[in-house]
Amino acid sequence: MVFFDRASTFRLIQITDTHLCALRSGHLLGMNTLDSLRCVLDIIRAGHLNADAMLVTGDISQDGSIESYRCLQAELAPLAIPSFWIPGNHDDLTAMATVTAGTTLQDRILRTPHWQVIMLDSSVSGQVYGELADSELARLEAILTQSPDLHTLVCFHHHPVFMDCRWIDSIGLRNAGDLMAIVSRFSNVRGLLWGHVHQESDQIEGDLRLLSTPSTCVQFAPRTDEFTIDRLSPGFRWLDLLPDGRIESDIKRVEHIEFEVDYSVKGY
Repeated sequence: MVFFDRASTFRLIQITDTHLCALRSGHLLGMNTLDSLRCVLDIIRAGHLNADAMLVTGDISQDGSIESYRCLQAELAPLAIPSFWIPGNHDDLTAMATVTAGTTLQDRILRTPHWQVIMLDSSVSGQVYGELADSELARLEAILTQSPDLHTLVCFHHHPVFMDCRWIDSIGLRNAGDLMAIVSRFSNVRGLLWGHVHQESDQIEGDLRLLSTPSTCVQFAPRTDEFTIDRLSPGFRWLDLLPDGRIESDIKRVEHIEFEVDYSVKGY
């Protein structure tokens, strides 16, 4: 657990689905993922260096290489914003653990006097879909039980709700019902936050805010039946967690740069 002595607004940045490779020339669907990440980080550097923490919500690597995780570590270091990583379906947990050993990069609970952020691992070895292991669900329930007075944001990689996008919805969180059954019992859970879908969304179910975030590289078109690449630019999400439990959040995208993308590709 990492404690932030932030009695006022707790400011977060979320980046996700960086899909970095061992080679700096590595790409996803024709887009150089390191170049696009650097463009996103330039926006953060220009206007968001006052953030308290950065959440990196999976698919950090495209090839599972140690070099890809070291690359992200090197790119984020100059920002001097503490970052916290969870894996996605493309990640290699052993390589990731090798690079993050001895750091707080894989610490999965952030706390302030008013808030806690709980980060969960939804990756399943060898699978594109996600699932929260029984141990992860038990961990979530235990943390929520121990701290009922803290407003809570829960983060993971795979989407727990339908995105109205048939091919994406087939590779979401398989046991989302188990997650929601736990969350529904704790009124202090204010939001769920994820990556994986390479598109932004902002929904409200009851008192619960449901947020997904664009990739720092290629975007996927919403409301499609088959794999379709979107023409929107790479981006990230900022979140302000207010002391009264409200969440203010929006998306920022790279502007005025045209990225090379192979729109003919029908999968990744």
